[in-house]
Amino acid sequence: MKVFGFLTFIIMSYFVYGFYISQNDLKIVNPTLKKLTEASYYDYKGVINVHSDLSIGSSPITQIIRSAKNAKLDFMIFTDLNEFSEKNLVEGYFDETLIMSGSKISYLDSRFMVVPFQKQTLGRNLGEAQVKLADLLSQEKSNDYLIILAHPFKSGFSWTGPLPQGLDGVELINLKSLSQRAFELSKLSPMWSLFVYPFNPTLSFVRLFNEPSDEITMFDSSHENGRYYGFSGAEASARAVPVANFLIKFPSYQKTFEMFSNHVLLKSELTGNVKSDKAKILTALKSGNFYLAFDMLGDPKGFSCVIEDRSKAHLIGSKIKLTKNMKMKIRLPQTPNYFFETVVYRNGNRFETVNTTDAEIEINQPGVYRVQVRVSPYFPLPDATKWITWIYTNPFYVQN
Repeated sequence: MKVFGFLTFIIMSYFVYGFYISQNDLKIVNPTLKKLTEASYYDYKGVINVHSDLSIGSSPITQIIRSAKNAKLDFMIFTDLNEFSEKNLVEGYFDETLIMSGSKISYLDSRFMVVPFQKQTLGRNLGEAQVKLADLLSQEKSNDYLIILAHPFKSGFSWTGPLPQGLDGVELINLKSLSQRAFELSKLSPMWSLFVYPFNPTLSFVRLFNEPSDEITMFDSSHENGRYYGFSGAEASARAVPVANFLIKFPSYQKTFEMFSNHVLLKSELTGNVKSDKAKILTALKSGNFYLAFDMLGDPKGFSCVIEDRSKAHLIGSKIKLTKNMKMKIRLPQTPNYFFETVVYRNGNRFETVNTTDAEIEINQPGVYRVQVRVSPYFPLPDATKWITWIYTNPFYVQN
């Protein structure tokens, strides 16, 4: 009888606590309020680093595309591991979501994502692809491929030395790397997230987020050797976890797509033409005209960050000549519901911090400038408040 009473108490306590945490809303902007919009460019959201059952994923391409549409992505790029069959390259519009295909290639102790502008593979097999990739990395950046270093510090991988000159950028955010790091820091915390997941999935994922400090340190120090940009990689595979007689895909493709994304900024809108729209997206990614956002915390559309001189406004990722009276202008789409700060970094060091939704910052010296918008949401017990980055911009290169 005592055992039954104790179990009853535990179950009731679990559901009472579940009701308590279900009331916690981590959204940092109110979706029902009208947000400021940026009229000078178009903001398109998409994800890269997506695996299907052709390689290390758990679902067929058709199901993943359905998840992308449900997540309201504007574009998605498949990068199946060491997959070189051209017949498996899927490209085109599926409703309003543009699907593109590249591949992830094992190379030395690392992996690189390669996305061609034309519908083609890098080789017929891994050996051919590695030879071609080595050639591309050793030369100036190719106009035919987008090349990204994947998860440079994920467990089992470790990039050392300078970045190759043919590389376009690195994954600053890799969701699988972040989850592994959370488990390494505290094995209890991921277990607690599984405990709260049925009542508040957003809380379950957000509380595990830790700043990708190793990736950011490497990224900030790389600019001495060239221009590189940071990417958010979903590393979506939705590996099935057996529970009793069922297979649970945790996290699902859709939930992964809703966490972090790349927000591409275009001066003209997408038209529905696959060839031209693909070129626009990939060109913007190669040029760094995008920012990374923790969309699960709140919709960032309407965020604006430009550097203005007397002649024009320069988009994120631009290479700019320093002029007199140059200013960086930053605008948030809404005032966040929690404490927030907008931090401007120059050459990897804090340059300016502001706590307003609109800011103008004088740029009077050359350097590599980037911005992070950080928020401090309230987490229910037993957690406490902590700072989390909502938005990372790519750098502006300001030169004499």
